[in-house]
Amino acid sequence: MNSLYDCCKDRFPEVIACLGNAKRRGRFAHAFLVSSPDPDVRRDFSIVLAQIAGCPAAARTGVPDQDCPYCRKMADLSYEELHTLSPMGKMYQIKVGERINPEPNTLRSFIAAFHLTSTSVYSCKIGMIFEADRMNDEAQNALLKTLEEPPPETTLILSTGNPSSLLPTTISRCQLVPLPGNVCSYAFEGAPEVLAALESLCFGGGGLAAAERTAAALTRVAGGLAAAAKQKTVDAISGQLAAAGKADDPAYLKRLEERIADASSGEYMRERSVFLSAVLTFCQQIFLLSRGVAFTDLPNPELFVSGAPDAGKLSPEFGDFVLKEAEELALTLRFNVSEELAFRTFAVNISMRGHR
Repeated sequence: MNSLYDCCKDRFPEVIACLGNAKRRGRFAHAFLVSSPDPDVRRDFSIVLAQIAGCPAAARTGVPDQDCPYCRKMADLSYEELHTLSPMGKMYQIKVGERINPEPNTLRSFIAAFHLTSTSVYSCKIGMIFEADRMNDEAQNALLKTLEEPPPETTLILSTGNPSSLLPTTISRCQLVPLPGNVCSYAFEGAPEVLAALESLCFGGGGLAAAERTAAALTRVAGGLAAAAKQKTVDAISGQLAAAGKADDPAYLKRLEERIADASSGEYMRERSVFLSAVLTFCQQIFLLSRGVAFTDLPNPELFVSGAPDAGKLSPEFGDFVLKEAEELALTLRFNVSEELAFRTFAVNISMRGHR
């Protein structure tokens, strides 16, 4: 089984080679901005970047050995001097925090951690800010000095799918690591079920029965996103939880549990956004098919789980209607409404319209 480093090297060989060469020559940056449309790619590459930054072997060869305690701990995010920050709460934001005694999971508490005495046998400290575009201007401005002059032996790694949302002053202080991709990746729990239901609704000709099945699938998957988000959060910091249990530190364990609750809420909002994006993007493909665009020329043909559909009977009017209903659904779900009713209205409207 290939290591995380090998997987990233296979996919982005030039980028990995440049980073390794910079580390070996002592020209490794202290702040990076990793950008990719795929959140899993951003996370995995950030880990590999941290391994290159701190592995003793990488300082000599430019390649982390993947087998030293540092690399193993970094792989499961349990390294003692790894500090992470992610959007939290229903607003899915990274808050700046108070200037004095900043709250946990805020930018200022994150920065303060790098000024504490190290507890690791390794000299480096690593900071990762996931979904960095969720920092508002105040938070980004509070980070600028640390980005420009971090504490000794500190590497900061910001990652985002929307680099243009960051302030130019933030971007200018980071080494940019763009990781382009041209495939939509919808990895939320139940994604194949949602896409199959939408496909059946638009091409199956099942009428109201298909509408009920589609609404039920959308409601079921949407209702399970919160539990899936919590499990994903727990899995992401499983190494830290295991370390906390071994350390027999109740206070630290309690802080981790509070962090899980906050992070789960933020992860749920992200997963819900991806879920709605999948529905809207699928309907955009229907619109293009109805305009005569060939399946092979679609921006996102991978969303059709059954392969190329028979699009010959799709009228332009039907394509217009499907896209309009998807946009209306996305707008409706921004408010405190019944998700089940919204999904049922969306599905029934499309089924009643048919291909006419």
